[in-house]
Amino acid sequence: MRSIKLSRVIVTLFMGVAGILFIMPFLWMLSASFKPELDVMKYPIQWIPAKWNMVENYKQVWAGAVPFTLYYWNSAKVTLMSTALSLTISAMAAYGFSKIVFKGRDSLFIVVLATFMIPTQAILVPQFIMYRWLGLFDSHIGLVLLAASGVLGTFLLRQFFLGIHDEIIESARIDAAGHWTIFSRIALPLVQPALATYMILRFIWTWNDYQNPLIFLRSDSLFTLQLGIRKFADFSGEFYSLMMAGAVSAILPLLIIFIIGQKQVIEGVAMGSVKG
Repeated sequence: MRSIKLSRVIVTLFMGVAGILFIMPFLWMLSASFKPELDVMKYPIQWIPAKWNMVENYKQVWAGAVPFTLYYWNSAKVTLMSTALSLTISAMAAYGFSKIVFKGRDSLFIVVLATFMIPTQAILVPQFIMYRWLGLFDSHIGLVLLAASGVLGTFLLRQFFLGIHDEIIESARIDAAGHWTIFSRIALPLVQPALATYMILRFIWTWNDYQNPLIFLRSDSLFTLQLGIRKFADFSGEFYSLMMAGAVSAILPLLIIFIIGQKQVIEGVAMGSVKG
């Protein structure tokens, strides 16, 4: 019994130290964004600034020469639209592959799953040519459509839909419920933790995406935040306090959405771990 308690203490201490090490770069970034430029590189590190310059730093980021607010809005618009569309398509596809019986269903699912193994870089040229032909190049709609297909989301949600007992589906069909009613009113509420998990993952992936905006956007007014930070670095690359203020502003939505949805994520992981 003592050995078990001792091992738990050791594991807890190890995880605590590891957690502190992982969070230290973020704390330094936050601290640097509050400091005057001359204090950023002082050694030893002043975690609590001796002199605060927070208002001026963030004012330079949000109201400076680079239209940071516009880039922020572009990223928010593209990310929210992409997340909503990808979540809808993935959920509908997952329900179809798990609860609707049709000829060739499993073979088609294997084909869809196999596309996940194709590197995105391998299809960039065909995508670029197709988008130019369809008139979707240099538009936010094009970026949203690029993120709409979520093979990982389809696979993840399908595993949870398979956990719904077929008796529930059959009971709804006896009551004359169609597939849309069953999907929207019965299946979706039962897999909310999985939906929240995929929503957060898709939001983070799209918000942090640098490759697709770099290739498929040309107009400065359409740039997302990742391209905006690159442009901001060209203007303020020598001022680390401003760079850190921009970086903190960029990751703030990710922290907020994770804090809001972390309970659902934990429930989703727990449900997946006891499945079967």
